[in-house]
Amino acid sequence: MPMVSSTRPFGLTGHAVSVIGQGTWYIDSGDRKAAVESLRRGLDLGMTHIDTAEMYGDAELVIAEAIARRRDDCFLVSKVLPSNASRRGTVTACERSLARLKTDRLDCYLLHWRGNHPLEDTVAALEQLVAAGKIRSWGVSNFDVEDLDELLAIAGPGRIACNQVLYHLNERAIEHAVIPWCERESVAVVAYSPFGHNDFPPPRSAGGKVLAQIAARHQATPRQIALAFLARRPSVFPIPKAASAAHAADNAAALRLVLGADDIAALDAAFPRGPKPHHLPML
Repeated sequence: MPMVSSTRPFGLTGHAVSVIGQGTWYIDSGDRKAAVESLRRGLDLGMTHIDTAEMYGDAELVIAEAIARRRDDCFLVSKVLPSNASRRGTVTACERSLARLKTDRLDCYLLHWRGNHPLEDTVAALEQLVAAGKIRSWGVSNFDVEDLDELLAIAGPGRIACNQVLYHLNERAIEHAVIPWCERESVAVVAYSPFGHNDFPPPRSAGGKVLAQIAARHQATPRQIALAFLARRPSVFPIPKAASAAHAADNAAALRLVLGADDIAALDAAFPRGPKPHHLPML
């Protein structure tokens, strides 16, 4: 099987980041020990990009336990809620996340979605945090092209590290305009909920059968094929969540998959991206 690098440049940050990372939404709602073991197993297997947010309950506390004595192994990301994203509030929220994560810096810090606070204030706070060494880069989440245009005009080129957006086989809306915008501006695209939100194609569905056929050819699982399809573009970094160490290992195995042109064409036909929506889909 052809091999690919398990890391790639994360926008213009200068960091090489694991192509497939680890999401943590709802990771605090199940077995704490299993969640910690899952994250640690993911790190062991090269999924060093760990994504969280202040909105995710106690996920930051679970991560703190998982990365204890391994902080330098991680590319650690958290997010500020829009309601907290004033100039002072952004700094306060970041410091709160740092304390919960038991670390002195974040590798990237994101505005979770567009809110009522002026972007100028949020950007000023993010740049203040960079200057203070509390974050190494910053980005956004759930930003459509119009929002990105406004943000770019405020921040200038080369400052936006990433845009984290909903992207899975049944939701490919970002391929119309968001991914092209990000690639043009060298902004990484982080794909959240890459298996969908409780709607991964079932085995007996038409799409599920295509996934199974491609998986059999690659001696892989349908979910690994789905991750490889999303990551086929060098700008995209999927961040699946895993509830167990075994699940983490399954996700990590997608790091070594290379889909052929026929595979991509078959998936493109089975899961058409559809028309460009009026609004950016998000969860």
